[in-house]
Amino acid sequence: MDLVEDVSDPEISVVAACVAVGLSRATLYRATRPPAPPTVRQRTPSPRRLGDDERQAILDVMHAAEFVDQPPMEVFAKLLSRGVYLASIRTIYRVLAELGESKERRNQRLPHPYVKPSLTATASNQVWTWDITKLATLERGVFLHAYVIIDLFSRYVVGWMVATKECKHFAAQLFADSVARHGIEPGLTVHSDRLAQLLATLGASQSFSRPHVSDDNAFSEAQFKTLKYQPDYPGLFTGVLHARGWLEPFFAWHNDGHQHSGLALFTPAEVFFGRVAAVHAVRQEALDAAYALHPGRFPNGPPKAALPPTEVHINPLEALAVPVGGAHAQINALPVHETPLTSRTQMAAHAAASTPRRDPLASALPS
Repeated sequence: MDLVEDVSDPEISVVAACVAVGLSRATLYRATRPPAPPTVRQRTPSPRRLGDDERQAILDVMHAAEFVDQPPMEVFAKLLSRGVYLASIRTIYRVLAELGESKERRNQRLPHPYVKPSLTATASNQVWTWDITKLATLERGVFLHAYVIIDLFSRYVVGWMVATKECKHFAAQLFADSVARHGIEPGLTVHSDRLAQLLATLGASQSFSRPHVSDDNAFSEAQFKTLKYQPDYPGLFTGVLHARGWLEPFFAWHNDGHQHSGLALFTPAEVFFGRVAAVHAVRQEALDAAYALHPGRFPNGPPKAALPPTEVHINPLEALAVPVGGAHAQINALPVHETPLTSRTQMAAHAAASTPRRDPLASALPS
């Protein structure tokens, strides 16, 4: 098309130039024609449109003291009950919208964008996660409350208590005792919706779970499932002494005897206190000896003893993840998944080997 437009020889006609390049003259003329000015189409008024006096009557009614704070639906119904019809509900809304009078006027809280918590722990005593779970009692509708704090990196239970109710003062005392017991330096970030005053005294900032989001604190939820799915879990407790009597040996087993699936089958205490290297060396030596005796039983080559993960994350986001390191301690909640025992036989064997059997009522009696 540009070739035809650039032809300056008067002896070459437009027809000949178009034929030479295989271009239609209509296409050439359409492309080179200046654009037509835009035309504004005048919409014909609808014959059903309300007149100016009728529209003013609607506004006068809606502005009246009786109806000034009522929506059109209410006004329409009240007037219709009095035998008065001005217009349909939609027409009333349309008349008000033309004057900008159909906006929201109620004092409502705007939607709040909650930030997704994202943290990373690379060693023990960097991130802690805590939560409260209810323990059913023999009295219907009455529950005890177990407060549990877990070190995220090692899943080690650093503090716990049982109380008859949820109370910020109980939680504050538990946090203060746990921080003092483990010598945590100031710089904590507590994942919680409470304890603001306590955190300030400990030099800690806060990290919040999002409302109605269960997996922001999934590590604690997984630990509670481990607790309540024990074969000897009483189900119903007689009181605080009974609950404490059962939880104390359970948490001792969880810390020192539970081969945690999320820690490459190391115990939380081995990871928390830095004994992984020694235990890993013993495991690797046993695997090497087994491979030397029967190499054909290992088709994939020499076996390697697994190690716990070097990083544990809360909602890992590449752009928003906050690494936590050095002497800073952060208390937070995070997702984790423990592999449940899949059969009743495995559960029974697990209980017999790992958790001492206790009589639920006897454990509640003072020694």
